[in-house]
Amino acid sequence: MTILTNNTAATEDWHFDAGINNNTTRRGGIIYFATKRSFDVVVSCAAIPIFIVFCAIIFMLNLFWNPGPLFYRQARMGKDQRKFAMVKFRTMLPEECSVKRGPFDELEEWRITPFGRWMRLSRLDEVPQILNVIMGQMSLIGPRPETFEFAQAYYKEVPGYHVRGTLRPGITGYAQVKQGYTDSEEAIRVKTKLDTFYVLNASWWLDLKVLFRTVRVIINFHGAR
Repeated sequence: MTILTNNTAATEDWHFDAGINNNTTRRGGIIYFATKRSFDVVVSCAAIPIFIVFCAIIFMLNLFWNPGPLFYRQARMGKDQRKFAMVKFRTMLPEECSVKRGPFDELEEWRITPFGRWMRLSRLDEVPQILNVIMGQMSLIGPRPETFEFAQAYYKEVPGYHVRGTLRPGITGYAQVKQGYTDSEEAIRVKTKLDTFYVLNASWWLDLKVLFRTVRVIINFHGAR
């Protein structure tokens, strides 16, 4: 399996280099990961009533501005390369209208409906993933899960990509609030380095910073496509 080649210590920078292998130790300990999982479950369960309200409102609005199914499920790669069905509020025209994308192809923006674009900008389309969190497939904070087929290609093509797979993927993540949407090979490589920084430095302090920046990103409609 390939690794990042330079042996420089990781720093909180967009273009750090890190010496990484399968024996690399992480900053987060047993207490951090245990309390994080408890936090994920408590917050996600508490959000269920709000989620139900969102479902009702979006279902009604979809009748006018986004006709079709309420939810969209897609195979994504989770921790330890496990496949799972990630659920989102649907924001695009049905897949049968699209041309099959490759792992480094640009997003088919023409498929995004007007109401769907607003949901993507506000990140409201991600709310159903609290169900994935409750089922243990995701966390509130972690590397964003990639489309399963794309992730398989990245494992082969992108140095160090395997490191992000050692944690549960998140609804929001360090790379998302630092970089935004990625749809090119170079952007994927930068994203991988940012995800690696998070994995190696995972802590409650870093999670709080990601949460704060996530709120700022949502308010500013930054980085979504």
